[in-house]
Amino acid sequence: MITYDRLFVGGSWVEPSDPEPLDIPSPHDRSVIGRAVQARPADVDQAVAAARASFEEGVWRLTPPAERIAALRRFNALREENAERVARLISLENGSAGWFTRAGQPGLTRQANAYLRAAEEFAWEETLAPSDPQSPVRSVVRREAVGVVAAVIPWNSPFSSATSKIIPALLAGNSVILKVSPENSLSMGFLAELLERVGLPEGVISVLPADRETSEYLVSHGDVDKIAFTGSTRAGRRIAAIAGEQLKRVSLELGGKSAAVILPDADIDRAVAGLKFGSLLNNGESCIAQTRILAPRSRYEEVVAALKELVESLKVGDPNEPDTFIGPMIRPDQQERVRGYIQLGIEEGARLVTGGPQVPEDLEKGNYVTPTVFADVDNSMRIAQEEIFGPVLVVIAYDDEDDAVRIANDSEYGLSGGVWSADEEHALAVARRIRTGTVTVNGASVAFDGPFGGFKASGIGREYGAVGLGTYTEYKTITV
Repeated sequence: MITYDRLFVGGSWVEPSDPEPLDIPSPHDRSVIGRAVQARPADVDQAVAAARASFEEGVWRLTPPAERIAALRRFNALREENAERVARLISLENGSAGWFTRAGQPGLTRQANAYLRAAEEFAWEETLAPSDPQSPVRSVVRREAVGVVAAVIPWNSPFSSATSKIIPALLAGNSVILKVSPENSLSMGFLAELLERVGLPEGVISVLPADRETSEYLVSHGDVDKIAFTGSTRAGRRIAAIAGEQLKRVSLELGGKSAAVILPDADIDRAVAGLKFGSLLNNGESCIAQTRILAPRSRYEEVVAALKELVESLKVGDPNEPDTFIGPMIRPDQQERVRGYIQLGIEEGARLVTGGPQVPEDLEKGNYVTPTVFADVDNSMRIAQEEIFGPVLVVIAYDDEDDAVRIANDSEYGLSGGVWSADEEHALAVARRIRTGTVTVNGASVAFDGPFGGFKASGIGREYGAVGLGTYTEYKTITV
């Protein structure tokens, strides 16, 4: 039993305004694995006041960039030293299979290192030579911290979502309130412990688990200068409206319904082996999951058969078992949501290849769903257009390359995607035509130095590397 009976506000553990803890249930069997207090508006006020005071006093924003970089490097090292505990906590809370949470730890290191490299090379201040020979004026261009940042993250990948925001925000000199989901109170409590050990100045960082109502109170707070949000498109629209009314800076990383385009010359076995990870990572509870599989009609049944064999080979069960590939959904309502979409697919007339709405045998105590593949799916069906957020794949046939690109782009989302081909340059040419923020070719891994984010309803702004760091700064021009 893990218990957090205080909140991490401004770098210190303080008594909450509401001392009643929330039970944290295991997605595997719904037993209580921990308890943690939750933030309320009064706690938000305390955290924002501490952040505002630290920012105005300049205890962090006026610290030289090299010192900020050194502090975040210490944080990254502490997280690396505790990688196994981080992975274990996320599996306990989220039901994410152990292979996924452990495999994600080196990715957290690469993500942080990319931000640190960007900060070391960042043009924090530069002098522009006069462009007009008739004018002696020269310009000093500075990149300065935005102010108080509210970083609001979802439950599905808590450490990655948290560090993708707090690291660049802190590197840029901002003061940060990280609002986390109640489900992640344990892993994010441990994140707060690591931040405490770094020794940032008082007021600079807070970590608050809280419900949606308290989250909206935070993003609406008059002393918050920027909102950095990852979550659903619906919530993102609400946050964008609040930011627009108050002229806050905002960046949004939202939902996805990504397509994997399998070209006619692709090695089907290789493609399907790659989609095991690209489509079913984190139990399918991933915004970048490639859940629309676009297959050429000439090889359609071959792709369907290969996906059926793959999905039926995957062990579903206790996320702590070493051979488990797919664990439970995080909550009972998410389980029912995914099962409802599977039933909807049947009602829409799609062919159920494998799986179905039934709960896997002997796993009725947990939030489990049966991994499912649908074939003969029309891209207009709801199961092809709406983000299901579970292990459900739809296979869509296309006639030619232009048709494949059209189907891939026929979505309100544009976050991720993939192309598979024996000809890498040809795959690259197709990838250029897909309107989405990230496209992988033949299963390539994410590059953390490049920007990550979405087109269309998948968001506004970018994370990772120099571009992501820049979103937490303002330009200032001084003319001399």
